[in-house]
Amino acid sequence: MTPSEPKLYHITHVDNLASVLADGGLWCDATLLARNDGPVTSIGMGGIKARRLTLPVKCHPGDTVGEYVPFYFCPRSIMLYLIYMANHPNLAYRGGQVPILHLEFDLDAVLAWADAQPKRWAFTLSNAGAPYAEFRATRGQLVEVDWAAVQATDFRSAEIKEGKQAEFLVQEFVPWHLVRRVGTINDTVQRQAVRAIGGAAHRPPVEVCRGWYY
Repeated sequence: MTPSEPKLYHITHVDNLASVLADGGLWCDATLLARNDGPVTSIGMGGIKARRLTLPVKCHPGDTVGEYVPFYFCPRSIMLYLIYMANHPNLAYRGGQVPILHLEFDLDAVLAWADAQPKRWAFTLSNAGAPYAEFRATRGQLVEVDWAAVQATDFRSAEIKEGKQAEFLVQEFVPWHLVRRVGTINDTVQRQAVRAIGGAAHRPPVEVCRGWYY
């Protein structure tokens, strides 16, 4: 069942927060590449990021996944698990989960903003970086997300692993003012994030959310 107030989560390294604030929000990989820019500390897999630049968003012909800002429907994602384990051969980042922030958004607020721009949006029922990913682009289709898998903490099952990796995608850019909360693993990273946000016009609460981590 679709949650009554669904959330979206984007993870980034605390070192990237200043540049996110300077940009006024999150830009897609395609835009960052075009302007020869990128995160201070990249936590993604380079090969997958490159593939996403060419993978089609099947419900929006002509668009690619890399032209969209990605979100998960849950914290404590499988990607975060790979970062935590720090042993995947395709993951160059080896700094672990401690410096990673969760930026939390309200799905309804993001939809309202995107529709008002307008910016195209879509979501997948599994990893958007996989060629077989199924795309959807209407609110009514959110019921097709495997919400039980999204909320599962044990993802050893292949079916649950696929469903948990469902993504929400917004074309090109999502503004910082839509961030509702920043989650950190401990007080030290919380203080770092609070300092980075200190001068911003929009200062969402920064909370220690240990349950969002491994």
